[in-house]
Amino acid sequence: MERLTYIFNIALEAVFLNKFRSFLTALGIIFGVAAVIAMLAIGNGARQEILDQMKLVGVNNIIIVPKSTDDQKSESENNGSSSSTNISKKFSPGLTLKDANSIKSMIPSVQDASPEVIYETDVIKDGIRKTAKISGVTPDYFNIFNLTLREGEMFNQDQLRDGKPVCILGSSIKSKLFPSENPLGKHIKIGHVWLKVVGVLEKRKVNEGATENLGISNYNEAIFAPVQTILLRFKDRSVVTSSSLSGGSMFVGGGFAFFRSESGGGLESNQVDKIVVQVKETEKLSVTADVIKRMLQRRHAGLEDFEIKIPELLLKQQQRTKDIFNIVLGAIAGISLLVGGIGIMNIMLASVLERTKEIGIRLAIGARKKDIITQFLAEATMISLTGGTIGILLGIALAMIIKELADILTIVSPSSIILSFFVSATVGILFGFMPARKAAHQDPVTSLRYE
Repeated sequence: MERLTYIFNIALEAVFLNKFRSFLTALGIIFGVAAVIAMLAIGNGARQEILDQMKLVGVNNIIIVPKSTDDQKSESENNGSSSSTNISKKFSPGLTLKDANSIKSMIPSVQDASPEVIYETDVIKDGIRKTAKISGVTPDYFNIFNLTLREGEMFNQDQLRDGKPVCILGSSIKSKLFPSENPLGKHIKIGHVWLKVVGVLEKRKVNEGATENLGISNYNEAIFAPVQTILLRFKDRSVVTSSSLSGGSMFVGGGFAFFRSESGGGLESNQVDKIVVQVKETEKLSVTADVIKRMLQRRHAGLEDFEIKIPELLLKQQQRTKDIFNIVLGAIAGISLLVGGIGIMNIMLASVLERTKEIGIRLAIGARKKDIITQFLAEATMISLTGGTIGILLGIALAMIIKELADILTIVSPSSIILSFFVSATVGILFGFMPARKAAHQDPVTSLRYE
């Protein structure tokens, strides 16, 4: 033990005698480890975002949204199929409640299906006007997206069937309208319709990118009412009236309520803005989507005036793309570690040449070959571990800077720190062994004569 301590002290002294050279030797390891830490942090952050989005969109979900007939005409012209005049002669009712009911009742692989009618409108409470989205849904909607109530109760069948004036608030809209009081049993005014609050949802973490790209709603900012309530008391776009034809306002409950549809302005051909379908098994997502597509085409007179999105498959594809990107970045970081190791080996070889006489003296006074090997290995490992430690700190700092400046989620995991520390030690041992072996095999007589 005393012998090892003595050898360690000699190695430590040799490192500190050449501080600047030791620092330059460690630079490759420093930047290599920092790159590994930062890249793994970006990869962990990307993976966590995907998992959060998966929770947000629910499990095994398919989202069906309307697509304008203008898109159909352009696709027809691009594909060289039947002319747009033939398409214009066909009539499609668009997405309707019956579509949602048929999907749920006729396709065995479907667990639940909920239509959603969305309007952006003004909500008034105690003279305070707030802009919010009101969504007409069924109780299945909350099961599909794993939404739970913080307080209150869910819509019952009577409220759903009769279109009762009730609603459930998202957590954020509740804080805006009822910052310091219990909203249950209270009423809010939407247009000229009063809705009774029967429940408040638990707060859910929402990724803004997911709400835009995957066709889902921001649950925290929304007000939910039974779908029949929206269609009966607010507006049913499948019903053509003289006011809708003339572009006028809508008469509701003794007053006028103005709404902006989620899917655009003007006369809408779609009764609902989207249909959310939950499939029983992940393996049946694509097959079920194909069945739904064929069913809706038949119901819509052969027109594909809808778009089917499978968020889970889109997210998995996105994850695969990010994994490939992370592998490439990891490979680049690994190359920098390799270069750092080669730098250690080169400097240590130069050090052996420079200290030839010292090695000869030590061998002449009784030092064993393994003592010389241990000394030079200790020097290389010290340099590598010091560089690894500095690299870890720099990598953590880089991850934080990337998070702040680039607005990219980064997560530095303990496993990545342990891995980087282990790799830096391994690099020091592997690339320090050759110089150490060369030093140990020096001829003492020749070494003593070296000038």
